[in-house]
Amino acid sequence: MYDLDGKIAIVTGAGGKAGIGRGIATRLAAEGAAIVACDLSNNGTPDWGGLSALVEEINSSGCRAIGLTGSVSDSEDVASIVEEAIAEFGRIDILVNNAGAPAGPDRVNVVDLPEEVWDLVLGVNLKGTFLMSQAVSRHMIHRGGGGKIINMSSVSGKVGNAKFAAYCSSKFGVIGFTQSLAREMAEFNVNVNAICPGLVETERVFGMASALKPDEETSTEEWRDEMVRMTNESNPMGRIAQAKDVADVAAFLASRESDYLTGLAINVAGGSYMG
Repeated sequence: MYDLDGKIAIVTGAGGKAGIGRGIATRLAAEGAAIVACDLSNNGTPDWGGLSALVEEINSSGCRAIGLTGSVSDSEDVASIVEEAIAEFGRIDILVNNAGAPAGPDRVNVVDLPEEVWDLVLGVNLKGTFLMSQAVSRHMIHRGGGGKIINMSSVSGKVGNAKFAAYCSSKFGVIGFTQSLAREMAEFNVNVNAICPGLVETERVFGMASALKPDEETSTEEWRDEMVRMTNESNPMGRIAQAKDVADVAAFLASRESDYLTGLAINVAGGSYMG
């Protein structure tokens, strides 16, 4: 559908089996891009090999991929990731800032929110987006030829919710950062946009359920299933979002078809939020 042949894409937060990062990485690879898949660690589980499994999945499909580990909230790790990507592929054309702080510990009222949890969420979601974007923007300006930066925000970056203060603050910040960077990078033909998903059926729902379940008698598994059920029933499109839904929008924003779009924050929420 989109021609990304010859393009090099970095996708952060890509190690989860059912995650948005994996969905985006495999979709961009299917469109022809070579992938630099990144995560804090290999992120493997008993039923999933993590980042190394994703790299093998992409390479076995006939596309090219490498996996790199590091923290997007650490400037030295970020510099290493960008340098290794350029050393391997010669350039970076697309950056997808998808890495996110673990869901769960931050889903409490502000009066109960530990400072270190606030720092972790803002550090990964907002500072990580800044550091990766800064490093890749410098590269894109130096090499010329334009590029695409795609930041992962949320519908919670447009409306605040109780027990989501750290998350909402980080995602509101991502939208503001996206707009500022879009204006700065326009003269260099670099498009900067944000994606704002609603609830997506990934591993993160389990972490949210653990924190948000109504009582100790309710198991995390039960509340996770209840959250999915309630979303399916309340969503105008009749279902919870899947990683593919977000990946489809990322593929469009990474393509030349989006060349005149910048500074946007696009909802992927099935009509549950339209602001």
